[in-house]
Amino acid sequence: MEGQRSDSGDLSEAVAEDSANGTAAAVDEDGSVDGSVDGSVDGSVDAVDEDVAAPDTAVEEDAVEEDAADTEVVADDDTSTSSEPATKRPGAGKWFARHRRAVIVTTAATFVAAGAFAGAAVQPYLSDRATVATKLRVAETAAKAITTLWSYTPEDMDTLSERSAKYLGGGFDEQYRTYVDAIAATNKQAKVTSRTQVVGAAVESLRGTPMADEATAIVYTNTTSTTPQNNNIPSLKYLSYRLELEREGRDWRVTRMTTVTSLDLTPKFGP
Repeated sequence: MEGQRSDSGDLSEAVAEDSANGTAAAVDEDGSVDGSVDGSVDGSVDAVDEDVAAPDTAVEEDAVEEDAADTEVVADDDTSTSSEPATKRPGAGKWFARHRRAVIVTTAATFVAAGAFAGAAVQPYLSDRATVATKLRVAETAAKAITTLWSYTPEDMDTLSERSAKYLGGGFDEQYRTYVDAIAATNKQAKVTSRTQVVGAAVESLRGTPMADEATAIVYTNTTSTTPQNNNIPSLKYLSYRLELEREGRDWRVTRMTTVTSLDLTPKFGP
């Protein structure tokens, strides 16, 4: 039995080997089988390759589409960013067009307010400057008038009224002429020489609106007089005058004069 088993086992193995060899021979001899196998295998492999490659292609196409979409988004962002000022300008223009009248009115009101403020600030300054200039002119006229009225020599005594006339007005020129005519002969005979020096002048008041046309001034003087009758010893007097002045055009004229102070400072000689 053990021999049968081994024989049968060997036979089975031999039959299997023969069958396998026969099949292999048959397969080798029949090219159709090889072709079918190879073709089917190759076709299957190709199909598998195509199936495998298809997802890759799809993935690549999706990536390209996503890149293109990203590119479009970036391009849109860049475009919107670069065109943002251009978008705002038309909006500003439309707003200005809608509110043009309000803007013009506001601007005009601002300029008017600024001009009014500047005028209000400048007006006091200009008024002060005008007042100072007027006072200077009044004081100058008063000082020149006093100097001319009380300065003379025996040689020019006859022309004193004419020299003083340009500073006098309102009838005061006639009064002064009358006074000079009354003392002219005596002073000429005594050969009196008078020199008046103004040591100070001030404007006491200005009157009139909007432009001052009346003023009062105080003039302080030292007057020195000499005559041969006193051996030409000078007599010195300290005199101050109050002058009333009125405007005549651009000039000022003395219309009244009164003596405020009169001090005789002449040295006294004797026991």
